[in-house]
Amino acid sequence: MQRRDFLLLAASLNGSVSLKDWVAQDGKPQKWTMTDGILSNGPVGKVNNIVSKKLFGDVEVNVEFRIPKGSNSGIYLQGLYEVQIFDSFGKAKINATDGGSIYHRWIDAKPVGGSTAKVNASKAPGEWQSYLIHFCTPRFENGKKVANAKFLKVLFNGELVQENVECDGPTRSAMNLPESDKGPLMIQGDHGPVEFRKIVVKKLKA
Repeated sequence: MQRRDFLLLAASLNGSVSLKDWVAQDGKPQKWTMTDGILSNGPVGKVNNIVSKKLFGDVEVNVEFRIPKGSNSGIYLQGLYEVQIFDSFGKAKINATDGGSIYHRWIDAKPVGGSTAKVNASKAPGEWQSYLIHFCTPRFENGKKVANAKFLKVLFNGELVQENVECDGPTRSAMNLPESDKGPLMIQGDHGPVEFRKIVVKKLKA
């Protein structure tokens, strides 16, 4: 099988990045594997989250992933704002915990906000699926936030599911980081099995 780069940086589009470019969120040895170009958290999917060593600002993120029936994961932009990965195939009614959604915040022990996907674009479990994410970081002036982080658009399997969605703070289970104009990418690894064959991060064009 032809090996695929799973992370390409805008500064070096022809340079692949290995698991050495990721660390576990909890500081312990990370337990993800890379086999034949497929990044995996294993058949049980109860391992630590992984975080890129590279920090990013405004980005375009292209992701191809697959999950088995009932599984759950997520991609956190800047380690703070989650685009949900969830087996929502066939659901007639979806909410902010389903695939294609921006996950809610967690304030005073209850969910707050979040953005439900415009449509349920989930494919069947076991099929490869894709995200195209255009994301802008929060804006700051003199140390004060003047604009929220924003998902300009999210395409889920080619369908528009999010457009101009602001996040006024980190979503649930985010990293313990302050909001900033630079941050890592985090992949959730402890909610179920997930595989990735492509994670491409590029600087978002103005």
